[in-house]
Amino acid sequence: FNDPDLDKQWHYINIGDTNVFSGVKKGADINAGEAWDITAGDNRIVVAIIDNVVKPTHPDLAANMWVNEAEKSGVAGKDDDGNGYIDDIHGVNFVTYQYDGSTALVENESDHGTHVGGTVAAVNNNGIGGCGVAGGTGNGDGARIMSCQIFYNSYVATDVGTARAFKYAADNG
Repeated sequence: FNDPDLDKQWHYINIGDTNVFSGVKKGADINAGEAWDITAGDNRIVVAIIDNVVKPTHPDLAANMWVNEAEKSGVAGKDDDGNGYIDDIHGVNFVTYQYDGSTALVENESDHGTHVGGTVAAVNNNGIGGCGVAGGTGNGDGARIMSCQIFYNSYVATDVGTARAFKYAADNG
């Protein structure tokens, strides 16, 4: 793949380059290269990231974000698919939902969730950043990422909010 940071992802393909990490041991990786020879992803697979938000506009993730088409093509501010969540295009913020009913993902704190989403399905072979384990080949064939936000600033979703995140993910494939 032509992603410029793939060579820094020694945990995927480890050729023993000590410039990346001085203690590297050749072959200590997940054999991503061999796996990618079989498949690099499948866009029928949806992976829910239950964490802080996955930034849906991130240039290496946007093409592999899960999309709730009913909400995307629906009316803003309306629960177009009738699932109880308004405008849940790429997922739901279960922290703000429990306090004020707002389901909008809050992108300003997207470090860890975005990192995890990238590990799962950053778009491969797009000349941007690194690779995702199931990011596809750059032809729209990567796994899809759904953002289920349970952390926001110093707030954490309650046990009920976290359970709702898991249920939402299951209900949406």
